[in-house]
Amino acid sequence: MEKRAMVGAAGLFTDDLILEILSRLPARSLHRFKCVSVPWRDLISDPANRKKLPQTLAGFLYMSISTNRIHHHFASVSGAAALFDPSLPYLHPNKDERITQVDACNGLILYRGSNKSWDDFRFVVCDPATGRWVELPPRPTPAPVNRYSRTAGLAFDPAVSSHFHVIQFEETYSSSMTAVIIYSSRTGAWSRRDCGIAERVGMFCSGKCVFVGGMMYVIGILEQFALVGVDTEGKVWKTINLPRVGPTFGTIGSSQGCLHYAIASVDDNDKILDSEISLWCLKDHDSKELVLKHTASIDKLMSTTGLGYRVVAIHPDCGTVFLVSRRGDTLVAYDMQRQRVGCILNLEKNNIQQFLPYVPLFSEPLAGADGQ
Repeated sequence: MEKRAMVGAAGLFTDDLILEILSRLPARSLHRFKCVSVPWRDLISDPANRKKLPQTLAGFLYMSISTNRIHHHFASVSGAAALFDPSLPYLHPNKDERITQVDACNGLILYRGSNKSWDDFRFVVCDPATGRWVELPPRPTPAPVNRYSRTAGLAFDPAVSSHFHVIQFEETYSSSMTAVIIYSSRTGAWSRRDCGIAERVGMFCSGKCVFVGGMMYVIGILEQFALVGVDTEGKVWKTINLPRVGPTFGTIGSSQGCLHYAIASVDDNDKILDSEISLWCLKDHDSKELVLKHTASIDKLMSTTGLGYRVVAIHPDCGTVFLVSRRGDTLVAYDMQRQRVGCILNLEKNNIQQFLPYVPLFSEPLAGADGQ
C-alpha cells in the first residue's frame, strides 16, 4: 500500500520539479537515475536540459602525430559521439599554426598555438560545449634570459566564479622552478610572482597540472618527488611529499573535489614490477599528508591482454583510474574498489599519451569571451 502511494505521488511531479531536484544531485547519482524509468532517462538525456543538470566525465581529449602534423581526437567513455569537432578549427584559421592541448579544468580547455619557435606562442581558453573562446594577451618575457616557461595549467571553478586563471611555471634550463606567471580573466592581465619555496625545486618532466581546492598542483622534485602547490595569486605555496613506493610512475588528478595520486611500481626499463596500483588522496585542502585510499591488482587485466599498463588519469567522480597500454593503442578504465575493468577505448596510433579529462560545461558564460 505504501509503495503504491509513493508511486502515485511521484506521478504528480512535473518535469520542471523533477529537474530542479535532479540538479541538486552529484553527476554520478544523476546518471544512475537514468535507470529509474524511460521518461526519467529521456528527461536526463535531453540536450535541452543539460544546462540545468550536473555533468560527468564524457571522455578524454588527446593528440597524435603523423606526417609532422598534430591531430586532435576524443575518446568517449560512453561510446557516444563527441559533442564537438575535437580539432576546434575556429581556434586556428591559419592552417600553418600548430595548436596543442595543454590542460582541462571543469569544462574549459587551455590550448597553445604556435607557428614559430617554442617561446613564441599564444594561449587560448575555450569552452568546446558552447563554442566560446578567449585569446589571452601576450605573456611577459621571462627574466633573466636563461629562464623559460613550459608547464602551464588552467584554474577554474564555476561554483566559485565565472573567472579563470592560467598559471605558467617559470624555470631555468636546468629545470629549476623560479617563478609563476599568472593570467587573470578578471583583470585581463598577466603578473609574475617569484617561487615561494626556499628549497631548490626541480620540475618533473610530465608537467601535468591539477587545480583543486583553490590551489594549482604540479609534481616537482625536492629531496624526493613532491607535490608543489600555489594559489591563483602566487602568494601561498606548499609542498607535499609523495609516497615512497620504490621506483614509481604516477599521475595526479582531481576526484570528488579532492586531490588524488595514483601510482604503479616500475623498474628501470619502465615495466611494471608487480600488478598492484595504489590510489592516494589528500585528507583535506589544508593537509600536507596523502592517505592511502585503495590498492588494487591488475593481474587479470595483464594476463588477459598480455600487455603492461601505466596510470594516466583519474575519474573526477569516483575511484576509477585510467591506464594506457604500453603499445599506446588502448585506454582502460579500472574500478579500484571493485577491482574490475570498465570500458576499453581504442586509440589512434602515434598518440602523445597526454589525456585531458573532459566534463561538458553548459551553464556558465566564459569570462572575456571574444569568439563563438
